[in-house]
Amino acid sequence: METDVLILGSGIAGGTAALQLADAGVSVTVVTRAPNPEESNTCYAQGGIIYQGDDDSVTLLAEDLIRAGAGHSHRAAVEILAKEGPELVERFLVKRLGVPFDRTDQGELQVIREAAHATPRIVHAADTTGKAISDALTIALQAHPRIQLLTEHTAVDLLTPAHHARDRSAIYAPLSCVGAYLFNQKTGEVIPCIAKKTILATGGLGQIYLRTTNPVGARGDGLAMAYRAGARAINCEFVQFHPTTFHHETAPAFLISEAVRGAGARLVNGNGQTFMEKYAPEWGDLAPRDVVARGIHQEMIALDVSHVYLDLASSLPVAKIRHEFPNIYAQCLSYGVDITKEPVPVVPGAHYFCGGVWVDVWGRTTLEHLYAAGEVACTGLHGANRLGSASLLEGLVWGDRAARDILLQLTDQKLHPAADIPPWQNTGSELADPVLISQDMRSIKYLMWNYVGLVRTSDRLRRAIRELRHLQLEIEEFYHTTQLTDGLIGLRNAIQVAIIVTQAAWENKTSMGCHYRE
Repeated sequence: METDVLILGSGIAGGTAALQLADAGVSVTVVTRAPNPEESNTCYAQGGIIYQGDDDSVTLLAEDLIRAGAGHSHRAAVEILAKEGPELVERFLVKRLGVPFDRTDQGELQVIREAAHATPRIVHAADTTGKAISDALTIALQAHPRIQLLTEHTAVDLLTPAHHARDRSAIYAPLSCVGAYLFNQKTGEVIPCIAKKTILATGGLGQIYLRTTNPVGARGDGLAMAYRAGARAINCEFVQFHPTTFHHETAPAFLISEAVRGAGARLVNGNGQTFMEKYAPEWGDLAPRDVVARGIHQEMIALDVSHVYLDLASSLPVAKIRHEFPNIYAQCLSYGVDITKEPVPVVPGAHYFCGGVWVDVWGRTTLEHLYAAGEVACTGLHGANRLGSASLLEGLVWGDRAARDILLQLTDQKLHPAADIPPWQNTGSELADPVLISQDMRSIKYLMWNYVGLVRTSDRLRRAIRELRHLQLEIEEFYHTTQLTDGLIGLRNAIQVAIIVTQAAWENKTSMGCHYRE
């Protein structure tokens, strides 16, 4: 298979890049491992996306981003997002895609305030903003004649001449990417896809943790592939835990949006007492996410309980709850919790990866012809902790910037000779046992949750590194003797990124942002 640009991932970063390139006449192939292209991290974003408020400014937004990032944010990235982001929301999401954001009675985009924002500047579509964006993106992607959309295809590895070319002298050239090996889940075939440029837009890695708001595909696939290919990765210790995920024995840990607290809901313990004023006197319930998550963690330890509660009913009218948070209301009610009458049981959950594959201000990685955008990339925007609703905007801005940079270079570039890339060699003959894959994934999740979670210690991290490395040896042997499946590919990637995160956490001895060393 050959294409001008190969994009791995169909969320806001990959979708934006694909449409911008295709609109300019470029042939694009978008690949997703999911059966439906709208299934991505983007789809699960509830709260909203940063836009601009009446009293807002580039400077004010930049200050909020840097403050939330614990002073570790990359200033150039912050300024780019603050300047380019709001205009892109208007031009691309509203006018190009027609995303149905909520509006005022006067027909203006409705803006709300979220935690750690100095002013109301978030636009939203009720409590399913991400779904509204991903639905609009999918319609546009499927309709575009220059976009080939491949569902149920899993990227196995990036194609790098230094590792794969028949011409072994390629090992002396600078590292570059010329596409990827793609696994067709339906047929079991692995296809080399040759591309002039490749964009990683594969999302996050929350599934390496026991409790997460991320969908099943968020296994760190893009980071693992880039790491194996030799790309630089940075800030990988900074895994943000969302303070409030729904806690129930038989329910998935779905997100209870930060916008709920922004609207006035309060965190309470089992006795009905508020507690965040003890841990964050300045901000209370609207403190940055890492502070709130640790406050909940400390309260749970102090009271020896498995969860706390988020109380909407005491401070929000029933009509407001049902109107502004209809999806959260319906999901909680399906598990027997009526949020208009009783508090919601919540615990922190792995939510957003602030690190990732290093990219410059145009989304270029350290491998020639390889770009990354969205959660898999690290622009430095988030520093040590992400500001709420900044992730969707970052994906939009860097998806756009990667596309713009590619357009400047594509005309003069030729495809790598297909004959130089060998076909995939199947090394495994055994059928993959899903029980073994499931058990190994559970081992990774428990190790990361207990040893590399909200609060980290030297002893826990030392043990995590030792046990994860042993597990990696077992998984690599399993991988090389077993026929490929999507689950096996994900398992191999998950153990790799778990080690990357743990090693980064071990090396950073200083607590900052969402990396907390006790």
